[in-house]
Amino acid sequence: MSRLLFFIAGAVSVGAVVGVLALAGAFEDESEPPARSAAPSPTATAPRGSAVDVAALYERVSNGVVFVQANSGRGELPFPGGGQAASGSGFLIDDEGHIVTNDHVVENADEFRVRFGEDGEPLRARLLGADPSVDLALLKVDPGDVGEALEPLELGASEDLRPGDPAIAIGSPFGLTGTVTSGIVSALGRTITAPNGFSISGAIQTDAAINPGNSGGPLLDAQGRVIGVNSQIRTDGGSANSGVGFAVPVDEIKRSLPALEKGEDPERAFLGVSSGTAPDGGALIDRVVENGPAARAGLRDGDTIVEIAAQPVREPNDVSAVVNSRRPGDEVRVVVERGGERRTLTVTLGEQPEQASNP
Repeated sequence: MSRLLFFIAGAVSVGAVVGVLALAGAFEDESEPPARSAAPSPTATAPRGSAVDVAALYERVSNGVVFVQANSGRGELPFPGGGQAASGSGFLIDDEGHIVTNDHVVENADEFRVRFGEDGEPLRARLLGADPSVDLALLKVDPGDVGEALEPLELGASEDLRPGDPAIAIGSPFGLTGTVTSGIVSALGRTITAPNGFSISGAIQTDAAINPGNSGGPLLDAQGRVIGVNSQIRTDGGSANSGVGFAVPVDEIKRSLPALEKGEDPERAFLGVSSGTAPDGGALIDRVVENGPAARAGLRDGDTIVEIAAQPVREPNDVSAVVNSRRPGDEVRVVVERGGERRTLTVTLGEQPEQASNP
């Protein structure tokens, strides 16, 4: 590929490649998250197809977006108290002080500060949990430290989106807090690579400008509801936005939150194959993880996966999307082509390891 995709964690960029299924990973159960206090739905909403008053939307929701600093020593900005800080963005999700951001913003750090608004004081925050498989992390501040009423953002539903829907990003690109940009949802169902090398399915592509420092900030719909967490940009080899950004879908926040709030690692399913797109369509397996779920079920190097869980497979991303919707222990039927014949194998999915191994 002539272009590279970068994570955006302040001044630090982590390379990633689109369209390659490293080792199919998956997400936790899809049960409803616990009820939480969130921002009320706006009384006036913009119907689809109408112009969005971005200024009014920004005024209503911007107080729930924060500037995040982590003392990982990887960035160019100073960390309060000494050293260098990776920086990014985040947003409140309830009145208890829970803040969502990206895992790659806070990784390798043990102290965290968040700031509300341009003139706010840096507040200490605790890292409750992180989920590298979907590049999410959960911070918490003491609501009493904020000094004013918390204004959490409402979580929307990424599954209801359509290409062409309005998309508004708020964050702190290059440390410039409170920056708002707008555009549209350019595409849905993209697959991007998580910090631990696994695949994130269902990512939202947008042309709303996002840059280093926007990571962890919200991507909003026309009603000001969170539809994604800004995470990556595609570039021409530099670090600036070129009109193609990606956000982790908000539905993944909802799946990860119950475990992250308890400081637990979300369970994610694991197939255990590395594959590329076959010439005639399907996922051509180039490596089966030794003693992994796929290997135990009889999948081999050179097999082409053409169907999984009754879903047709055109490319590796289709396999990843199915596995990412299952739990460890679930059984899935996998149809492969081998030597000109089709075989149906039943795989019992395992639990995803902490890091994807290299092919």
